[in-house]
Amino acid sequence: MTGYAAVRRRSATPVAAGPRSISTAVLGMLVFVAAEATLFACFIATYYYLRFTSSVWPPPGSPKPAVVVPLVMLAVLVATTVPVYLVAAAARARRLVAARWFLLVALVVQSGYFAYEAVDFHDQMQRFGIASNAYSSIYYVLLGADHAHVLVGILFDVWLLGKLSRGLTTFRINAAQAIAVYWYAVNALTVFVIGTLLSARL
Repeated sequence: MTGYAAVRRRSATPVAAGPRSISTAVLGMLVFVAAEATLFACFIATYYYLRFTSSVWPPPGSPKPAVVVPLVMLAVLVATTVPVYLVAAAARARRLVAARWFLLVALVVQSGYFAYEAVDFHDQMQRFGIASNAYSSIYYVLLGADHAHVLVGILFDVWLLGKLSRGLTTFRINAAQAIAVYWYAVNALTVFVIGTLLSARL
């Protein structure tokens, strides 16, 4: 009985998670990101289907996308991958002040990016509407969906900054890792979206 009880006690003792274990928050975010990547893959496939079944792309009356400004803004957004990574690293190391500052830097830059893109999106729609033709429809769907995901990421940042104002917990550390994964995905998706839209100039 003594040996049996000892085995029971050993089996009931929780095993410490290894340093490479993935939290539930990160795993859930990975599943969400995979679903969103599939959605964008469908949008991009639709774009190329419409392009290769059209004799002229963009259709007459639809302006070709600008190049310089979208690439500069893309570089700005992608650059926020660095502070986002540093937020997650600082949170893991339980460096609360550093995590807050890195998150604030990322939030300011991402918010500036979104503010500019929202105004530009509105201005473009004044020049040619979403219902003008198939090109304008898929153009605005791709761009609008990408901007919406950036906005969601900004809301995640604001939420996390509020949580970090009250200190670090395991939950908040895991949240920082999950939000970092989200931003990695959004930045990568933005590269594909802008690349797809700029292909109309080729």
